[in-house]
Amino acid sequence: MAESEELGAATERLASAPDAVIGVNAEAELSDTAATALPPELAAGSVGEYFAAWGRRLRSGESGAAPVVVGLIVVIIFFQVEQSEFLTSGNLVNLFVQASIYIMFGAAELFALILSEIDLSIGFAAGAGAFIIAEINQPPVDLPWWVGVIAGVGFCGAVGGIQGLLITRLSLPSFIVTLGGFLAMEGVILELANIDPTALGGVISVPGASPVYKLAGANMSAALSWIVLVVAVSAFAVLRLRSAWSRRKRKLSAPPLGVTLISIVVTAIGGLVLVIICNANGTTPGVPWVVPFVLVVILGWSFVLGRTRLGRYMYAIGANPEAARRAGINVGRIRTYAFIMVGLTAGLAGMVYESRLGSISTDVDGGDSVLFAVAAAVIGGASLFGGRGKPLNALLGGLVIAVVFNGLGLMGVSAAIQDLVTAAVLIAAVTLDALVRRRATAT
Repeated sequence: MAESEELGAATERLASAPDAVIGVNAEAELSDTAATALPPELAAGSVGEYFAAWGRRLRSGESGAAPVVVGLIVVIIFFQVEQSEFLTSGNLVNLFVQASIYIMFGAAELFALILSEIDLSIGFAAGAGAFIIAEINQPPVDLPWWVGVIAGVGFCGAVGGIQGLLITRLSLPSFIVTLGGFLAMEGVILELANIDPTALGGVISVPGASPVYKLAGANMSAALSWIVLVVAVSAFAVLRLRSAWSRRKRKLSAPPLGVTLISIVVTAIGGLVLVIICNANGTTPGVPWVVPFVLVVILGWSFVLGRTRLGRYMYAIGANPEAARRAGINVGRIRTYAFIMVGLTAGLAGMVYESRLGSISTDVDGGDSVLFAVAAAVIGGASLFGGRGKPLNALLGGLVIAVVFNGLGLMGVSAAIQDLVTAAVLIAAVTLDALVRRRATAT
């Protein structure tokens, strides 16, 4: 978040100033910073004022997700012009499932990027977690599917916690620690395959009747898709309206009612389009189960980062760790929690990965997964410099990567060109991030 960066910078300047100067300038410093960092929903009294404030933030360099959305629309139009089947329901449903993996890995890496750290181990950690899930659900263990999920995801969370402790307690670079985790988890996968007699050729299949398999391998019925949409949009509307009413009741700033209604309508339209597309798929109508699963994860992490003290502390540490420490935040503990959340989300990503393939093997592409994780978060708008990023960034970035791979695949472009194009998109996103930060600093 840009506002957390500005407030963190103000805190640092105040903390490093002499006491006498602090007493004179503190109030003016914080009030000026708050005025420039105030979000549109808090600075506006009407819909017009809201969009005017949003426009001012865009002109000041805080573009948010707008460039990504515009770029995504342009790319979609390009591929539809080149390949008329791109926007067919069958291809779009396949694209949604394909994007789910990139989104989940991007959401995992986001927690590290917010702290201006990196986790190179998430690809193979996710693979190890997926192996654990598959082995527990298969004979001779043959325990219920949910036991396997808890064990596999919990293992990934434990790996993240251990790495977080090494980074924070011993002051080791996250790059080196997670590189060690990268190699260690690759070894764990090989060892799990060696000791499991059912892993023929290093491959373990996911039982077709398991909910883990059905996550990306099966769809809701058309009727259930509509029911879930109505329930989800209704719940979203109630929560948005209740939140705005509660803030006004407590004499707190709240977005204008018109803005709240617009967000509800836009959400309803988006859900309506999604269900129509999925139900129009002639071969397997219905929304894939992995779509609501990914959306629930994104919404859950959005709540954690945006509405909890833990999330606010993460942004503060990412923007300025020294200022956060002087403000009384336990920096080491919060950073460790962040790496635990990286691991937990990676475990969920591994479950999606094996569900889409229907199996998990020793040749899991853990190296590519971590690269796509960073790419998804950064392309979506998260900053490599810390202090800024939302789960929505991983969602948008994952969609961009999936659209690029899917569209180029329809055009018959080689894998080498697909990688080159994805690299160009990533470099363009990082360049845009650097330019935006430079402009925001200048203003």
